Amino acid sequence: MSNIRYLDTRGRCTDALAFTEVVVEGLAPGGGLFVPETLPTFSLEDICALARLPYAKRAAAIYEAFGVDLPNNQVEDLMERAYGDNFDDAAICPIATLDANTHVLELWHGPTSAFKDMALQCLPLFFSASAAKLKAEGALDHDFLILVATSGDTGKAALEGFRDVEGVSIAVMYPDGGVSDIQFKQMATQAGNNVAVWGVRGNFDDCQTGAKNVFGDAAFATELQDDYACALSSANSINWGRLLPQIVYYLSAYAQLVADGKIEAGQKIDVCVPTGNFGNILAAWYAKTMGAPIDTLLCASNENRVLADFISTGTYDISDREFVLTPSPSMDILVSSNLERQLFELTGRNAEAVVEWMRQLREKGRFRVDADTFSAMRSHFRADSVDNETCLSTIKRVFDEHGYLLDPHTAVAFEVAERLRGENPVLVASTAHWAKFGNNVYRALHGLGADEPLPEDVAALTGCALNRLIAEETGARNVPAGLSELDDLPLRFTEVIEKEPATIEASVKSFLDENKQ
Repeated sequence: MSNIRYLDTRGRCTDALAFTEVVVEGLAPGGGLFVPETLPTFSLEDICALARLPYAKRAAAIYEAFGVDLPNNQVEDLMERAYGDNFDDAAICPIATLDANTHVLELWHGPTSAFKDMALQCLPLFFSASAAKLKAEGALDHDFLILVATSGDTGKAALEGFRDVEGVSIAVMYPDGGVSDIQFKQMATQAGNNVAVWGVRGNFDDCQTGAKNVFGDAAFATELQDDYACALSSANSINWGRLLPQIVYYLSAYAQLVADGKIEAGQKIDVCVPTGNFGNILAAWYAKTMGAPIDTLLCASNENRVLADFISTGTYDISDREFVLTPSPSMDILVSSNLERQLFELTGRNAEAVVEWMRQLREKGRFRVDADTFSAMRSHFRADSVDNETCLSTIKRVFDEHGYLLDPHTAVAFEVAERLRGENPVLVASTAHWAKFGNNVYRALHGLGADEPLPEDVAALTGCALNRLIAEETGARNVPAGLSELDDLPLRFTEVIEKEPATIEASVKSFLDENKQ
């Protein structure tokens, strides 16, 4: 098929771009996000046929349906490299069935034990291939700095994916004190000659806003180009190259459920996703729109329930909302970037409406969508939130009832799925291995409150030692090597910076200066 081209959610792009161009650009001019002009459609037969292929070939088939402007044999080769023995399960994202109507899509079998690996083992390969293509065509004459804001998991997955990729450097910002010990050590011990990591004094939204402001600084962009022959790009889910691999696993999961005899072909399922930035659940919406028999999308929030409130009321309001630290820190987000793409789609691609809502959010901290858009949202989504204590009690309940250990993010989704489910089977997106959050898993299993301190002897353990203790107590599967060996690695990155764009820009330049030497 012909290549699908891309436009942006704020209508600032005068010409539609190719896939390779939007991957290296990351963020659209004027702050919008890239979306495909059209979507390919898959028949039920097409979707079910995916199950006859290994996962890498499933992904290649879906990319080829999007008409990615790289040769099909190159796409297939890149997918083989993205989804191979770097994952600890040959199925890549296997599905665990807890009862006849509850299935758990395990998205954490990659090298960093989080669902971000599903995209970030893929994106760097396509980023590098895209940049090489554009350079060969004379459309590109510079290298790239990937600037990433992370609430915990994206950072490590992006660092690992872009480590020592030629022509690319990567710098990651995380909220200082706002990630787990395991998440911190995963980033702080990162190997590679082209990587940098900074803690930021603030929360994730401060990191994300700082990154967006740096991306929007035209003078800084000129300075990077002139002094370093470098341009900024993104590996956050604002980059379409992050979102497309996520669409793959929802189409693949439906095919696998049918092939395994867990549902009938054509039977509707609901999908429940724990989400803060809206990218993961948006990917499920795209899969539904492309033909997957998905009925309702269940949006699971923690105590930072801005998305649950928005889906329930049509008003997005952070003007006087407290930012809460929870046992599920990767969802501790108030400004959900990918919601912009969803609003663009639900308004019939009304860029003017999106621009106005984003202006109101920026200036007033709130906006309210019109009745038609709210009705469209409610036709696809339902939502609820889970408080900290219920999150932990869900981990304990599921382990007692099923012998299955959830991480706190998946526990939020499991609880929301139980509350909102109808007659359809539910696919719960499991976004991290439990061992990334051992402190709160221990609290859950031992009946401790979310704010209750761990016993002194347990609190004295490192994250790795605590995970070994939990594994011994529960008989849980072995802790992945990437999580169990962190104590043996030196801490390379411990610097903490201020959240202001000027400080971030100065840190970027210092990093690039060091790499020059």
